[in-house]
Amino acid sequence: MADRVIFVCIIVLAAVYFWATEQIPSLEIGDPLGPKAFPRLLGIALLVTGGMLLLEMWRAPRTQAGEAQAMPDRRIFAMIAAIVAWTAIYFVAFEPIGYVITTTIYLIPVTAYFNPRRWVMNVTTCVLFSLISYVMFTKMLGVNLARGILPF
Repeated sequence: MADRVIFVCIIVLAAVYFWATEQIPSLEIGDPLGPKAFPRLLGIALLVTGGMLLLEMWRAPRTQAGEAQAMPDRRIFAMIAAIVAWTAIYFVAFEPIGYVITTTIYLIPVTAYFNPRRWVMNVTTCVLFSLISYVMFTKMLGVNLARGILPF
């Protein structure tokens, strides 16, 4: 059941993301791909992820015909609600605090949940991901990300 809820959330998120991407104004001069290319690629990746989850759900073993499907545990819905709330806090804190700090703080509890008792690896991965992706976006791709309270 949780897979179905996540699948529906992915499809709704992808639809909203594609709609928001289409709201980005296109310029007649400059890069032929325009500012919509990268967001479209992310939207396609989101749809591919949803398709992979759908394929996994389809291949999963079915329950017996006489067996009633159990209701999903409340913990699943609580986890989904917590991740949605945590992501909303991330969006609010992104601009004033900055990409590197907020992304690191956002990822640490998420990785700790999915990879418990591996704090050194989780923190190292989160910090390196935040720093490397910041450098890639700002220096290599020329994308402006929120600096926040850091001097760089």
